[in-house]
Amino acid sequence: MDLARSLELSQQIIEKVWGKRHVLIVTHDNPDPDSLAAAHALSHLLLMKTGVQAVIASGGVIGRRENRTMVEKLEIEITPIGTVDCCQYDIVCMVDSQPRTGNGSLLDDCQIDIIIDHHPLRVSDDGAAIIDVREEYGACATILYEYLLAQEVYLGTRLATALFYAIRSETQDLGREWSPPDRRAYQDLLSLSNNRILFEIGHAKVPSHYFLNFNQALESARIFHDIMVFNLFEVEHPDMVAELADFLLRMDGVSVVLGMGCCNEEEVLSLRTDREDLFAGKIIRDVVEGLGTAGGHGMIAGGQIKPMLGNHAVQRELENTLSKRLIKVLGYESVRGRRLLAVKI
Repeated sequence: MDLARSLELSQQIIEKVWGKRHVLIVTHDNPDPDSLAAAHALSHLLLMKTGVQAVIASGGVIGRRENRTMVEKLEIEITPIGTVDCCQYDIVCMVDSQPRTGNGSLLDDCQIDIIIDHHPLRVSDDGAAIIDVREEYGACATILYEYLLAQEVYLGTRLATALFYAIRSETQDLGREWSPPDRRAYQDLLSLSNNRILFEIGHAKVPSHYFLNFNQALESARIFHDIMVFNLFEVEHPDMVAELADFLLRMDGVSVVLGMGCCNEEEVLSLRTDREDLFAGKIIRDVVEGLGTAGGHGMIAGGQIKPMLGNHAVQRELENTLSKRLIKVLGYESVRGRRLLAVKI
């Protein structure tokens, strides 16, 4: 762990917030556990060190049942970004994301004062904001855990559980894109976490349409070389695309999965790979160039194309376009895809 760096930067953040009354912490749209836990931890740090009760806001929805259960059981308060006027806040923080990357609903002209992230740096450091971007870290929650350690701030069971679950889900139990600091945080937080709550989050009940999404993914999936592409068409929440991309990457012989689905007139894309020689973030940016925005890490990435208007035929055409682009970006010859399933289930 880089506690010296964390102490320096967390102290800068505390000094910047000191004396201010209104602080806003913004996550990316449709926040995942890492984004939620990082925002929750930053709010706790600021409350303990400055006495300021920050507002946590996000766009989109918290759709995945595990994430909704996490917010409920761990008492994380989230305000819809549409009800927030950033001009009314003295300090605006962004966690697990960066401005103008396409995955946030905060207006582009909103001044960001603090950025904490673990995705590749996409903003220029002009000195106007405090920026702590650690691309080598597997989870943004790990950075915030280091802040709390460096500032000797007490972690209650709920906050420790949130941070642990964030690191666990983001790194797939230290099996994907983890770093030594992530492992240290994972081990420390495990002993502080509430096992019952972790079980309830990981085994949250799901509605029947959840399984219909699995059915749609399996029926639509096509394989090109070692690439799998699936299309959910309409989804109730964007998280479903990422969840099924993770699931289908387990297919023998498949090393790259591209999934898509439309939610609220926005086409949501998820890219997953288990090949360490690829960089998913760059691949998906190349695939959606001129169509939308995208970004990510080495093995996981996501994108957005909006507005997405039209019927299944239009969405199928987009699927064909993205499939061809992905095949080309990966350096393969064009080939007709074969069904994952030989017959319908």
